[in-house]
Amino acid sequence: MSARRTDATAAPATASTPATSERNSAPITADDPTGSGVADAAELRSDTTVGDPATPAAPRPAPAPATPTAMTAAEPEGVARRLYAPLIIGTILNPINSSIVAVALVPIAAAFGVPASQAAWLVSGLYLATSIGQPLAGRLVDALGAKPVFLVGAALTMAAGVLGALAPGFGWLIAARVVLGLGTCAGYPASMSIVRGSTTDPTAKSTRSLLTILAVATQTVAVIGPTLGGLLIGGAGWRAVFAINVPLGLASLLLGGLFLPSSRRTSTTAAPSTAATTAAPPTAATATIVSPATPRRRVRLDLPGLALFTLALVPLLVVIMEPAAGFTWMLAIAVTAAIGFTVRELRTHEPFIDLRMIAGNRALLGTYVRATLMALVSYTFLYGFTQWLEHARGLAPATAGLVLLPTFAIAIVISALTGRIARLRPKLAIAAAAQLATCVILLLVGDRTPLWMLVGAAVVMGVSQGLGNVTNQQALIAVAPAAQMGSAAGLMRTFFYLGAILSGASTALLFGEAADTDGLHRVAIVSLVASALFLLLSLVDRSLRHRPAVAGAPVAS
Repeated sequence: MSARRTDATAAPATASTPATSERNSAPITADDPTGSGVADAAELRSDTTVGDPATPAAPRPAPAPATPTAMTAAEPEGVARRLYAPLIIGTILNPINSSIVAVALVPIAAAFGVPASQAAWLVSGLYLATSIGQPLAGRLVDALGAKPVFLVGAALTMAAGVLGALAPGFGWLIAARVVLGLGTCAGYPASMSIVRGSTTDPTAKSTRSLLTILAVATQTVAVIGPTLGGLLIGGAGWRAVFAINVPLGLASLLLGGLFLPSSRRTSTTAAPSTAATTAAPPTAATATIVSPATPRRRVRLDLPGLALFTLALVPLLVVIMEPAAGFTWMLAIAVTAAIGFTVRELRTHEPFIDLRMIAGNRALLGTYVRATLMALVSYTFLYGFTQWLEHARGLAPATAGLVLLPTFAIAIVISALTGRIARLRPKLAIAAAAQLATCVILLLVGDRTPLWMLVGAAVVMGVSQGLGNVTNQQALIAVAPAAQMGSAAGLMRTFFYLGAILSGASTALLFGEAADTDGLHRVAIVSLVASALFLLLSLVDRSLRHRPAVAGAPVAS
């Protein structure tokens, strides 16, 4: 990946470069999804890599427009194939730990004598840590580069595997899952930052192809997860589902250290996301000058924002999962912290979560909300349905994993067949409709429902997974600011795991002491409402409408 790269969709150089002429001729870009030609001023400034302003650039001929076909061999379109292995393993660490533990909840609860509602903390603990860690990892990726963040995440994943395998009590297992959430959250924003930084066109076919590969890899490990978890439990006990993270983390560490590019940051990512500047807009001559000696910006973490965000999430999760734990006080703390967090993030120049970026980009906000709703339904099916299969239906963990196998197998096929299709709205609408159909099936099942009907529910859910996951990632790449790709990707996972937290909390609340059929029907109703909202948002979101492509790229609708 060449150091001489700009994330902006560059215009041809001219004799003069007034800001107004650049805006009036701007095509629809990822930073201006409305096609108005007017992007946020901070984004226009931060979307360009600039050399030393004190050194005048030497005159040179005007370059051709920055389309994929005009790129030179020094600036290849897409990610080098040697990066595929570390990007894939970094992306799959979190999904495999999400799915592999599903069949371990019942054996773990039995081993430590805890009810099903308490075992759900193993799920919510990982997602709570991931929700907090994703924005932090994204900010660090934007500031320091992908490689160091990726490697630290791999090391934490290994440490969590050791802690979980040797845990003497249930509390230690929760701690291991929290560390695991912090470690595995680094791979996704690092990978997405590398993907976005490797192309000037976020809707290009090569970008869609790589995102499809990552989606298929994610679905593949999801297939392996429950089945592998059942086999590990049957052969070595439930501790093996934690120990498996040691070799996985080691492989991630070695591949990332060998193949990921060194982190040399430029002013594209060094500039604060919301800070104002009065500097003149760069000319085309200086826009692509990148010096290896460009100093890094000192990383400033918004620790008050991080603390307030955590303080808002933890009490809310506690009060949902443990209603007897001081409902009024916990809710008051969560609401107060949420208000303080909002005020803080809107005032600071380098926020933990850039609320102004989200509020100013409705297409990005819509992508986040869809991801939250889809995650709520998906993880309710994964965990709630699995617990019901083992408890009410009486299936062994390995058999329950096999029942879920069609979900992930179908998802792999659907992702591979449709991932390169640029039209977003139809894929999202079908994904939401498939979730609705799955919820209806769950409302009809009982203790004696034939196995073919249970497998049918898994098949229909697989259609939703195959379409929804890759399409939401394509939407993110298309509408997120290029200079803030790490943060935007981290927030994507944060919203995704907020949905997972809501899923774990609602499952624990509605199941209670046992995962019986009445509890399954209650969680199916919640999922039905979420699926309906997912479908509605996919149909009314104007950012998904048919529109011209960026710089000659395929259209998305």
